[in-house]
Amino acid sequence: MKGVEDVHDDRLIVALDVHTMEDAKSLVDELGESVSYYKVGMELFYSVGAPVVSYLKEKGKKVFLDLKLHDIPNTVAGGLCSLMGLGADILNVHAGGGYAMMKKSAEALHAAAEEQGMECPKLIAITVLTSISPEEWRRMGHTSEIGDQVLRFAGLAKEAGLDGVVASPQEAAAIREACGADFLIVTPGIRPAGASMDDQNRIATPAAALRNGATHLVVGRPIRAAEHPREAAEKMIKEMEDA
Repeated sequence: MKGVEDVHDDRLIVALDVHTMEDAKSLVDELGESVSYYKVGMELFYSVGAPVVSYLKEKGKKVFLDLKLHDIPNTVAGGLCSLMGLGADILNVHAGGGYAMMKKSAEALHAAAEEQGMECPKLIAITVLTSISPEEWRRMGHTSEIGDQVLRFAGLAKEAGLDGVVASPQEAAAIREACGADFLIVTPGIRPAGASMDDQNRIATPAAALRNGATHLVVGRPIRAAEHPREAAEKMIKEMEDA
């Protein structure tokens, strides 16, 4: 058995896509020291609220609070400043809210962190959801390719002062080339070889996503729904070592 310090990999973010605090605690306990980073999304946060973030931080875990804020600039900036106090390591907004919204958000978050003497959480932008297929993209009225729009959003996010984006692994290489080595690229749609796509469309294996330039991999069902979640997580980490 590896030592604790050798088991987890901060590049793996496990999605706590459950409804209750009890289910969240059960999965975190099951995964133990094999997972150090968790995503708390709308499903769990809207159900139990801030206590789930506090619980994870007390356990020594890192937290990506995935609430995808999307509104007018002042509203989003204010919302982020309110959320900052929870101690999450990553917060996010929708790039579709525009350059002005992203810039205002980044500036307000950094100012609030400095004023309160806190470390500023990373702020990243959602580009195009990984559940959206090319067919659905065209049905929405877009004439450009998905990849072109993702790159456009990534460039705007960087220009606005954000730390990175959420994008599919299929666009990671182009984003890395365009936005540089320090830009975060958080990729959902990660599936081990042979796994079900579920409701994702633009997917990749863990090693392929990292080779393409991803900095973090968000994984939900392949770990959460596995017969033995900890074994699934450790297998995922092993696959990541092949990148």
